[in-house]
This record gives sequence, C-alpha cells and structure tokens, in this order.
Amino acid sequence: MFAMLQSWLGRRWRTGTSAICALAFLTGLGSTLAPPVQAQSLERGAVMDAVRALKAGQYLWAPQLAPAGPMLIIINRATQRLVVYRNGVPIAISTVSTGRAGRRTPTGVFTILEKQVTHFSSLYDSAPMPFMERLTWDGVALHGGTLPGYPASHGCIRLPHAFAKLLYGETRLGTVVVITDSPELPRFVPAPTLGTQSPEPAPAGDGVTWFPELAPDGPVTVVISASDRKLIVLRNGKEIGSAPAILANPVERAAAYMLQARDATGDHWMRLPLPGQDPAKPLTSEVGQDVTLPEGVKETITGVLEPGATVLILPDSLSATSLTRGALLESAPDKALPK
Repeated sequence: MFAMLQSWLGRRWRTGTSAICALAFLTGLGSTLAPPVQAQSLERGAVMDAVRALKAGQYLWAPQLAPAGPMLIIINRATQRLVVYRNGVPIAISTVSTGRAGRRTPTGVFTILEKQVTHFSSLYDSAPMPFMERLTWDGVALHGGTLPGYPASHGCIRLPHAFAKLLYGETRLGTVVVITDSPELPRFVPAPTLGTQSPEPAPAGDGVTWFPELAPDGPVTVVISASDRKLIVLRNGKEIGSAPAILANPVERAAAYMLQARDATGDHWMRLPLPGQDPAKPLTSEVGQDVTLPEGVKETITGVLEPGATVLILPDSLSATSLTRGALLESAPDKALPK
C-alpha cells in the first residue's frame, strides 16, 4: 500500500525524492487519522526534510491533502523556503528568492491586500510581476520571478512561475503571511480569552467603533495593544472596529494566533512563529491571557470570527506598527540575516 501511495502521490508532487514521498504520506495519514495537535507533531520532521531537499526553482504542490480550511503561508528568509498550510496541514513547499542586501524583505505578519494576474512594478522599470499578491502598499509582494538560489529581489518574494500561478488560485484577500528567519513551525496552543473578568473594572464603552460595511467579508484580524489598552478589528486590511481593552497579564513580547477550526469542543488556535523569538521560551499568553472589553464588544467580535481569523497581541503602541503600510507586525526591512 505504501508503494501505491508513493506512486500516486509522486505524479502530483514536482520532485521524486524520498523525503517528499514521506511528507505526502505522513501528512495524508495525519490529517485522516489523528487530531490536529498530533498531526502537527507528526509532520514536523518530514516538512523540514522536504525543505532541505528542494533545489532553487523547485516546489511541491499537493492541495488534495487538505482540500478546505483556513490558509497560512510562512516564508523563511534564512532558508529561502515557503510553506503553505491549509487547515493546519502543509499542502505546498517552494523555494523563493527574497530581498538582497540593502533591500531585505521585512519580517513580520502580513495579509494579502491585493491580487493581480498581470502586474508591472511602478518602482523598478515596469518589471513584470505575474500573479502578484500584495503584502504592503509600498511594494512588498509575492509574484513569479527568477530564482537564482539566494536573496536577489528588490524586497518582494519571488516564486517559481508555475507555483505562483497555483498559489494565486488558492489564496484570497486577507490570507495571513508570516515572514521570519526562525525555523519554528506553527503549533496549537490556548488562545487569549476575550471578554473575561479582570481585577480592574471593565473599560467604559467610550471609544467603541464598529463599521463592518467598510469591508463586508474576508478573514478578520484582531490587534490588541497592551500599551494603548486598545483593540482594533481589521478585515481584508481595513479597520472595521475598535474598543478599549484591558489585558490581565503583562505582555513582554508579541504573540500571534490563527483560528484553525471551530467545533463542539470549542475553538482551536495555532500559535504563529514570529521573527526573533525563541520557540523554547514560553509566552505569558500561552498560560492564560484574558482580555476585558466593554459590554457587548465580545459578542460583536465573536460574530465575525471564522477559521482563518488572526489575533495579534502587542506590547507596543499601535502607533509604532506599520498598519498604514498594510503590515500587522513588521521588523526593520534591512535587518541582517543570521550567519
């Protein structure tokens, strides 16, 4: 049976290495027989093996392993690789070429803001950017391009042309993209609890805004600032609401979560790897982070959350973020890669 699986999957993957066959087999088995947290653990080694096996310009594509569910894209500048997850299962891996020295691709948490099959750069001599998926309003995007095997772009993320077309067909506006140098993979953890009681009184309703008509549909991102004691709600990169918010525990560093699924047992969240964070060091919010909101705000926000929604908790002021560029969390664009 394993040989039959290898043969069947081998025709659908774009390389023939044993690591790739192992990834396809383990991923399919995990998504069918194991609960999400076990499947995630099972896939970890196979994903890393497949990442190492690819050569510049190669990619793997197996969307049938998770036909539906929220999508997450993780790009690693250090390894020049991209992994696509759907419903918590890796469905694709590709080589990439990110920004070269002096024009480093920024690390951080982004969403797809705009998509165009045919696009030409407004900054660099009308250079073609086929199957463009914009991450910031000032020039960072995913698109098809030349992959020499090292960082070579002006800041965009180049993909193999055929892979760029395939990915374009599966993503949607609001899809979350994490750009990092860390080898950490997403993992399932408890997420912050909205609307619970704290030792302090609930904040007053002053400052609550709600305009969902500004972005009628698409994945939702909730950004909470411990410094500002404020929460904002974004949909497709547009702010549709805000409210005062009190966090029960101190926030020393940023944390990000994606809603992977909702069922009778509750909500299931994945922690997303963020730039510069040690995966071995626990986050305060992993052992419990309660967020107290004005009356009625919890119900309003919960009503628009669906699989694919993201919660981002920041220690800093929202004025220090790059929301005007479209980035939810961003490092200095030219930060040097680790040696």
